[in-house]
Amino acid sequence: MTTNRVTCEVDQGIAQVRLDRPDKMNALDPAMFEALVAVGRELIDRTDVSAVVIAGEGRAFCAGLDMGQFAKMAGGVDDLVVETERVGAAMALGQQAAHIWSLVPVPVIAALHGVAFGGGLQVALGADIRIAAPDTKLSVMEIVWGLIPDMTGTQLLPELVGRDVAKELVFTGRRISGTEAAALGLVTRTDDDPLAAATALATEIAGNSRNALVHAKHLLDLAGHATLADGFDAEQVAIRELIGSPEQTEVVRKRTEELAARRKS
Repeated sequence: MTTNRVTCEVDQGIAQVRLDRPDKMNALDPAMFEALVAVGRELIDRTDVSAVVIAGEGRAFCAGLDMGQFAKMAGGVDDLVVETERVGAAMALGQQAAHIWSLVPVPVIAALHGVAFGGGLQVALGADIRIAAPDTKLSVMEIVWGLIPDMTGTQLLPELVGRDVAKELVFTGRRISGTEAAALGLVTRTDDDPLAAATALATEIAGNSRNALVHAKHLLDLAGHATLADGFDAEQVAIRELIGSPEQTEVVRKRTEELAARRKS
């Protein structure tokens, strides 16, 4: 799928999603938000995808909100907070552009380089895993514009970095490096070539049972959001669906053959 803001190509079970507005450092405008949601919706329904890599074309992952949007705000107009039909838990378009990646049933990996500012960082928060170049600059920047991170950031940041660190980042809007972001838990790890690392990880993930990946993502996302009893019960529902299924039976067959071959070698 290709739009005038976001591209998506699927090969060997991996969807490569790109923010594609390099002349503006992939800045977010209504068209970009709509494109992110549209691509995310398509990936929710695709059964031939086992992992997703989301990255930015050009010099940056995403520089945040387009400057033109700030001019609109100064004039009392904002077309990003208009509430529509919910996508998952999100009603506003900006929230949907970040939240949609948590609704994609398979693992989503964000590869960050250049900058990930404001709304761009919040889009990355929707991914399951974030790999950043050590020199990437990241910032929860909204406070310097008299705003708050309204694209799911206030709800997701405390879970990743702790409530106190989240408050410091939001209250100050300070810029941190990819290295510091990894130390804080804002990104999963760093790599000099985050896109190559994300693609390699996606390839490894996509080699596993898709059904098991879907259940695993759902269960891990339940943790801390459901009671322990509900989480345990959901585990049992998942394992009953997986055991003896055609896919699991095939996985066991292949794994058994591989182990037997290793013993002979």
